[in-house]
Amino acid sequence: MVGIARLFHVCMLLVLVSVAPTVMAAPEHPQIEVETTRGTFVVELYPDKAPRTVENFINYVKSGYYSGTVFHRAVERFLVQGGGLTETLEPKPTADPIPNESRNGLSNDVGTVAMARGVGENTATSQFFVNLSDNKFLNHYRPEAGLEGYTVFGRVVKGLEVLLSISNSATQTVGKLTNVPVEPPVIRTARLLDTPVITDNAPPPAIKVAEVNEGKSGKRKSVKKGKRSGKSGKTTD
Repeated sequence: MVGIARLFHVCMLLVLVSVAPTVMAAPEHPQIEVETTRGTFVVELYPDKAPRTVENFINYVKSGYYSGTVFHRAVERFLVQGGGLTETLEPKPTADPIPNESRNGLSNDVGTVAMARGVGENTATSQFFVNLSDNKFLNHYRPEAGLEGYTVFGRVVKGLEVLLSISNSATQTVGKLTNVPVEPPVIRTARLLDTPVITDNAPPPAIKVAEVNEGKSGKRKSVKKGKRSGKSGKTTD
């Protein structure tokens, strides 16, 4: 009888183990799928490089905040920016600003996603932009006004052509807003993917030591290039 009882307990243990829920580890690089009226793109996030920024972005995504917001700024071969204004170009209420993490070693290169902000280093809230050129002049150079940089926290791993299409939009000036698409693309949904899309596993572009040294010496060729092309380096909320 004792042997039968032990066998029964062993069998029950095996049953419990077999039906226990499997706990899936969170992906190292979470991905967000953004569906817009102009198409869908996927952003891969880097919490190891910009933990506070990624947490903030995911919180906005999970709350449904981005649904109904627009890309209100589009500059060809520079960037597209959105995530804070409604279809009538009214600002949505935001959570508190977050610390700037622009010193994380990631560069504002083509395809990367960074936070827009107001005047001052620690003023980013919900708005983000996608770099459509190697905008190294937006990197951190030193803790001075205008040189603090913009935090890169991810990169577009699918659908970059959607952002390029948006950047080619006909634009206009609306009040104090410049480079506003005549028909601003609307974000329908933004959601955290349970199953990440397959990527090339390429690491995000890193800031090279030479570029940082160039910034310390005050030589910023990218800024001059931007001015010649009529681009503003400001990416404000």
